[in-house]
Amino acid sequence: MTQDLSIDSLFSVKGKVALVTGGSRGIGEMIAAGLLVNGAKVYVSSRKAKACDETAVRLAATYGGECVSLPANVADLDGIESLVAEISTRESHLDILVNNAGVSWGAPIEEFPEMGWDKVMDTNVKGVFFLTQKLLPLLTARATSSDPSRVVNIGSIDGIKTPSFETFSYGPSKAAVHSLTKVLAAKLTKRHILVNAIAPGPFPTWMLSTGVGTGGDVDGTDWDAVGRTNPSGRVGSAEDIAGLTIYLCSRAGQFTVGEVVTCDGGSLLR
Repeated sequence: MTQDLSIDSLFSVKGKVALVTGGSRGIGEMIAAGLLVNGAKVYVSSRKAKACDETAVRLAATYGGECVSLPANVADLDGIESLVAEISTRESHLDILVNNAGVSWGAPIEEFPEMGWDKVMDTNVKGVFFLTQKLLPLLTARATSSDPSRVVNIGSIDGIKTPSFETFSYGPSKAAVHSLTKVLAAKLTKRHILVNAIAPGPFPTWMLSTGVGTGGDVDGTDWDAVGRTNPSGRVGSAEDIAGLTIYLCSRAGQFTVGEVVTCDGGSLLR
């Protein structure tokens, strides 16, 4: 059996077609950038069309390659079906699906609303399942045992540990994503679709900035101070999350199936 253990072979995503939901900012944008700069054609999707369009243009201008905006709300079936229909008119297959779109909701337990529960569960769990389901024809179209398609679900360390913030639906939703990852992996591996999850810790994102009290001001947040609370002494970077995603989507990660891989700088060790 011929072996190619070179870095270029092991970690290549060149020529792959990828869809990254929640790709207009934060971790989704970091992952999209990593795939794009390494030769993948990347579709980014998010609920806000203007932000999605701007990110696609910026990423293509910065890294080269082809980055296409497909705005959609993956919290409901209409949005999911619209997204699937749109990408199906452009592509005959899909190699990589990154289910990153996610929301949170914070409120004291006595005041936590049903809307805050339903919105988080619909986006973070239902959206992951039904988008994957609807994209199965594209994911299986060119998948083989030697070159399987990949699904990477973005969970959270809050789905493993008790969350620090009063986000009562967020942690359970991410725990559900981790469980769903294993269920999907068990069902889809024989169809040459490998499913794994990443559980990120602290990253410099809009969502975390709301939790640490800067209200969505990513640039105005003291990320060095946030990082000092972490065993690694810092928050995550684009290299961290993109590198792990590329591993899971390349030949190097082809025997890793149904795993929830933390990317947290040691947060769970505190």
